[in-house]
Amino acid sequence: MFELAIFLAIVLAISAAHKLARPERMALAMAKLNGMPTGVASTAVFGVAALEFLAATALLFAQSRMIGATFAALIWLTYGVALLRKSGTSLDCGCDFSSREKPVGAFDILRAFGLSFLAVLVSLIPVNTASITTPFAIFGFLALYLAMGELAAVPKPQERRIS
Repeated sequence: MFELAIFLAIVLAISAAHKLARPERMALAMAKLNGMPTGVASTAVFGVAALEFLAATALLFAQSRMIGATFAALIWLTYGVALLRKSGTSLDCGCDFSSREKPVGAFDILRAFGLSFLAVLVSLIPVNTASITTPFAIFGFLALYLAMGELAAVPKPQERRIS
């Protein structure tokens, strides 16, 4: 479980950095996703990024891992519910590094709920310590996570345009 906790911390840290690197885009995505005014979303982006960094940091330490995992689960659960409410709606959900408007689909929703579930597991199951295989497991989790995102981004046959 230590490897899973570190993987989740990395995903959270990347997500927070993504928000801070492109706050205008993320505020617009947050506004559309949650139906809030853009001005409120601009402030909320920084608050969510701070929560993600705090949860990521807490996941790194045994004494705070349960708290970090709980916050991570709540963040992803909230995001999953927001995505579920917008299912099928075409928007830039901020899920990717590139700006692209696409229909909110099952993958986006299941990814958020899946990450939330993994965070709940980390909060409930005692975490082992690092071993020689820890970096390989973490990079394996990251590779699978990123590969799934890339596969989900491939246009479906009905989305492809023939020129």
